[in-house]
Amino acid sequence: MAVVDLQEVYATQVAAVGGKAAHLGGLARIDGVRVPSGFCVTTAAYRQILAEAPAMDEQLDRLARLDPDDRDAIGALSARIRRTVEGVTIPADLAAAVAGALARHGEDAAYAVRSSATAEDLPTASFAGQQDTFLNVVGPAEILRHIARCWASLFTERAVTYRLRNGFDHRTVHMAVVVQRMVFPDASGILFTADPVTGNRKVATVDAGFGLGEALVSGLVNPDVFQVRDGEIVARSVAAKLRAVQPLPAGGTQEVAVDPHRRDQPALTDAQVVRLVRLGRRIEAEFGRPQDIEWCLAGDDFQIVQSRPITTLFPIPETGDQEPHVYVSVGHGQMMTDPMKPLGLSCWQLTAMVAMHEAGGRLFVDVTGRLATPAGRAALLEVMGKGDPLVRDALETVLDRDDFVPTQPDPRPDPAPGRPPGAAPAPIGTDPAIVTGLIERSEASIAALRRDIATVSGPALFDFLLEAFQEHKRVLGEPLNFQAIMAGMEATWWLNDQLLEWLGEKNAADTLTLSAPGNITSEMGLALLDVADAVRPHPQVVAYLRDVGDDGFLDELPKLAGGTEARDAIEAYLDRYGMRCVGEIDITRPRWRERPSTLVPLILDNVKLFAPGAAGRRFEQGRRDAQQKEQEVLARLLALPDGERKAAETKRMIDRVRTFIGYREYPKYGIISRYFVYKQALLAEADRLVRAGVLPEREDVFYLTFAEFHDAVRSNRVDHQLIHRRKDAFRSYHALTPPRVLTSDGEALTGAYRRDDVPAGALIGVPVSAGTVEGRARVIVDLAEADLEAGDILVTTHTDPSWTPLFVAVAGLVTEVGGAMTHGAVIAREYGLPAVVGVVDATRLIADGQRIRVHGGDGYVELLP
Repeated sequence: MAVVDLQEVYATQVAAVGGKAAHLGGLARIDGVRVPSGFCVTTAAYRQILAEAPAMDEQLDRLARLDPDDRDAIGALSARIRRTVEGVTIPADLAAAVAGALARHGEDAAYAVRSSATAEDLPTASFAGQQDTFLNVVGPAEILRHIARCWASLFTERAVTYRLRNGFDHRTVHMAVVVQRMVFPDASGILFTADPVTGNRKVATVDAGFGLGEALVSGLVNPDVFQVRDGEIVARSVAAKLRAVQPLPAGGTQEVAVDPHRRDQPALTDAQVVRLVRLGRRIEAEFGRPQDIEWCLAGDDFQIVQSRPITTLFPIPETGDQEPHVYVSVGHGQMMTDPMKPLGLSCWQLTAMVAMHEAGGRLFVDVTGRLATPAGRAALLEVMGKGDPLVRDALETVLDRDDFVPTQPDPRPDPAPGRPPGAAPAPIGTDPAIVTGLIERSEASIAALRRDIATVSGPALFDFLLEAFQEHKRVLGEPLNFQAIMAGMEATWWLNDQLLEWLGEKNAADTLTLSAPGNITSEMGLALLDVADAVRPHPQVVAYLRDVGDDGFLDELPKLAGGTEARDAIEAYLDRYGMRCVGEIDITRPRWRERPSTLVPLILDNVKLFAPGAAGRRFEQGRRDAQQKEQEVLARLLALPDGERKAAETKRMIDRVRTFIGYREYPKYGIISRYFVYKQALLAEADRLVRAGVLPEREDVFYLTFAEFHDAVRSNRVDHQLIHRRKDAFRSYHALTPPRVLTSDGEALTGAYRRDDVPAGALIGVPVSAGTVEGRARVIVDLAEADLEAGDILVTTHTDPSWTPLFVAVAGLVTEVGGAMTHGAVIAREYGLPAVVGVVDATRLIADGQRIRVHGGDGYVELLP
């Protein structure tokens, strides 16, 4: 049917009537919810029109090939398509069906003619404001004309760009049109059943103004804003409403001045606000998620003209209970806040040392229990504050609400046998053999994994991996491993605190840790300088690498003069570090060994920016600077009262930090080494499923959890619809910004820096590596886009260990995520790179190419003229 009454539409009929009409049909069936009557011109009519439009296939092909950033081309082609669609003659049978519907609902009445696209008001993409709505349309001819305008609005510049950016095929999105009786309201506005700013699901927000809602949507007036929690108004702001939009008798709308006596009056009474929110909760319950609801008030009667999911809210982890929970982001600590695919999420959960919860494609740790007791709370805040002050501030914001996390008494201590109650575990000695032994045991365990995993396949592989995950956790959880990690970190904190107190010197440990031995991550960055040394002498190789377009280039290198030497150097690098990649905690991410072309821009930057032997000189210079700093600090301490004791304690801590701080990076290297072994075995199973015709592509298994993958291998069956839904959800997660702290109410907290000691306009962050540097900002979010000049300052969202090769080529570092002991901070200190991390929105606020000054010791960034 080309035309169907809204009362006959069901919420499941999105393909036939589009998202808006489907939601209106669902709304009309909710007891107590009034929806203006009307009808829908279905997508069948749109498809018929498109089929009759001249040269439409060719124009859609051209549209699909456009770059979403090419505004001029999109504007020109989309305007041509709109003219084509509006110029098509509406078939007589469709015009007759519309006329019949108008006769049923009132031929001479005024109507709203509204777009209803099939990719609209979806749980993962709202497409809000992408297509057009026309109000107060009167008469059959005008209604038909505006139906055509709605069809054409599927090709507005903003709608086309949105689809291109979000991966929607223009041919798979169809347009229906809703024609509804106009409501001539006294007031109208929007109801959010969750706070759209904080995400709190228990707080509803009502925006209200006089007349039609277009005054609010267009920004003509500021709305009254009410916030309601548990049936009570908890906040209100009544705006001065100077203008309103009203319908004209002959059709269309006009702006009018609001009577001066009414301007400062609220558009709704308190009782009406509470009643509206109660109605919204009923709608939310029906659709199963928070809603963005457009409403009108005529007399004392609320009518609902639209309801769509709020797609910008960060999801809440599922717990199965109604208790309050506080979650801390895992991604902020791991320096990888991008969404992870389901296989990556489940593998990290299965190998992690603590329980983790998934939401929005990210992982969170529930810290409610730690926050509930005074001792646990103090310890957690201390650790979080050292790592990321914004996490600590966000947690303190939650704790300031006394009723959210009820306080419980500290549990009675359960001391280990032979140790007095409350005594700390015995510290480990400062012996390099401790680190050597830990690394040897880890490498032996990984070698055994590689050997044994080669003997299993099919369902037996998954049983083997579950046991391997336990060995994985055993190695990580070895008490000596944890003590070695903490020894370096605690010695760093001690040196910074004590030398600030005794000598007035800030961040002294930054210099004392330069070129610390045994840091696998900093060695990885320097090793790529050695690779550049093998490439640089061979002009043909350099020229060839500049045009590398795929990952088969290593096989071609030996055909060039010097190519064998270059290939062998790159291969040796991949043998040592090829398991790494950006976002490496997600097992599904392509590793350097799988995609070696990722390294080519970094090698070429090193060829351009450095002279031969740079790696050795750089490491040796750092070692000498650290040694000189140690001598200077000890000499100054000896001149102080009680100087011999202070110098002796400091010397012990310097030895301790240089023994252990490099090991801080090794456990992650071990984890990722194991991950690559797991992944290769799992992909072999995926290939078997593809050969058996169970899956079209091997990487489809990335959208299954580990357990679901196991079931697929056991049964030789997969749920293709599940994989399709997971792919859609994963795409949508990229638009979400994960919070540092999340509550079970849905409140997303990012924390704030509470400092007044920085220049006006400076961007505040965490000082993690001392020094001040001024230079050109290079805003880079993809390693493959690296193109550096000497003195550039890297600005990016987050840097896990895979970014380290870029660190050797830059003069400073600014990131949006990170803390004092995260990977980027540790490596920045070892390289002597001034760095400020945790700078909120750095990649948005700092323009690529802009000159900036990084104050690594004081934790702020100045934007220079």
